[in-house]
Amino acid sequence: MAQFSVNANRLDPYKNFKFRVKWDGRYVAGVSKVGALKRTTEMVEHREGGMASSSTKSPGRTKYEAITLERGVTHDVEFERWANKVWSYSNAQAGPEQRTSEMSLADFRKDIIIEVYNEAGQKVVAYNVYRCWVSEFQSLPDLDANANAVAIQTIKLENEGWERDTSVTEPSEPSFTQPA
Repeated sequence: MAQFSVNANRLDPYKNFKFRVKWDGRYVAGVSKVGALKRTTEMVEHREGGMASSSTKSPGRTKYEAITLERGVTHDVEFERWANKVWSYSNAQAGPEQRTSEMSLADFRKDIIIEVYNEAGQKVVAYNVYRCWVSEFQSLPDLDANANAVAIQTIKLENEGWERDTSVTEPSEPSFTQPA
């Protein structure tokens, strides 16, 4: 059975280095790493009273793991702006008369879209992740004058589930020709 229906000659699965993340209808700048989409369904084991020697297993609650997004530190404030909706240091330290709130329950959750692209830059897979909110925000990593590394910002997104966007179908991959 062919792994690809439109591009039957393709043998290689899609690579994991071409992707984009979108929220609020805009692509998020500079995301360099997205954690795995993972769900786990608990197992419930039970047995009937008259069946002493065997048990039955059935599915229980399903949990969706948090997703971590990483990107290099820049002047784009989208990670910090979203993290501040859950808790803002400046609001927490203000006096009671100046404090507006420590949390914005009205809009701290967002749906996000994770898109994967093939080597030709065509969107091949997309996932909709629902009701995400920032449970962890790292503004700066450990700083080390002896290191040769990029400063990375991180957010951890709790979510209430995800599903594949079935409207994204396998594209017909282009054929490139070398100049004569």
